[in-house]
Amino acid sequence: MGCGAWATLSQELTRRGLSWRLVHVTGEPSPGLVDDTVRNLRGSHFDCVLGIGGGSALDAAKAIAGLLRPGNSVLDHLEGVGPELLYQGPTTPFIAVPTTAGTGSEATKNAVLSVRGPDGFKKSFRGDKLVAEYAVIDPDLLATCPPAVLAANGMDAFTQLLESYVSSKANPFTDALALSGMAAVRDSLLPWYEVSGDLAAHRANMAYAALLSGITLAQVGLGSVHGLASPLGAFFPIPHGVVCGTLVAEATRVNLVALREREPRHPALTRYAEVGRLMTGSTLTDTNAHTALVELLGNWTRRLELPRLGAYGVTEADVARIVANSRGSSMKTNPIVLTDEEIASLVRARL
Repeated sequence: MGCGAWATLSQELTRRGLSWRLVHVTGEPSPGLVDDTVRNLRGSHFDCVLGIGGGSALDAAKAIAGLLRPGNSVLDHLEGVGPELLYQGPTTPFIAVPTTAGTGSEATKNAVLSVRGPDGFKKSFRGDKLVAEYAVIDPDLLATCPPAVLAANGMDAFTQLLESYVSSKANPFTDALALSGMAAVRDSLLPWYEVSGDLAAHRANMAYAALLSGITLAQVGLGSVHGLASPLGAFFPIPHGVVCGTLVAEATRVNLVALREREPRHPALTRYAEVGRLMTGSTLTDTNAHTALVELLGNWTRRLELPRLGAYGVTEADVARIVANSRGSSMKTNPIVLTDEEIASLVRARL
């Protein structure tokens, strides 16, 4: 609701004789939030669920829309938790209105839910019927996005595009979308953050990139950054976009080193080089393009003032537990299977 448009929208809904129940989502949504909301709203008829906000608000709305009619607990379906029952609906129609440019939740079939703490988890509620009926992409709704959120979410979108492009399941359709999205991030993320140039055009580019990132990740999966985002977001109070932004440069470097050492003919090496040339606008050899990409991402991390993991209480003593819990669905589509020590080195580099 921080986009400033809620007052206008609520007045218009009232004028047209529509009624609603308002649910606020603060921070990343939990299974408890979803179950409590469903329990409180059961027995009332809703024509749709409208999610307005960042990825957390959209994920919460998506999960609530999926369970309002069945009425059961989201824990019945959450991956890696409970019986993992197949979600079959029926769902309440869901309309997604993103007010940040990052997660791409408006285009995915999963709602990410978290329980934070030493025994916490960050898992997805998935189902084809959970995809939004409509996604309203209005760049003007991004105009009041705070700089820190803009930076973290923008790096989340870029990371999703990059990881989709080098995913072990990448295909020509998602490749085209990922490359187009990364070009939009290249042209607009830093200028938008640094308040330079045509801000309306930058907002439009980033809204477009975020939408494409949701489409590509839903089709071909992600990689090591998002594999680590799961335990880091569960065990520590780290916003998802910050995890992506602070890790992506080092994760790219670690992947490149592992690929060169163990699979020097792997097509992902060519793909990383293509991204390096795209992002720098230079004609470079593959090796030089790899170096340029890692350096560019490191430079972005500094210019966007993304915190290190240590700022959220992550220490050397936590590394082994983070690594042990990092091999979820996202890590399975990383272009190469990383060793525990490689994953640990990635985390240590950003403490």
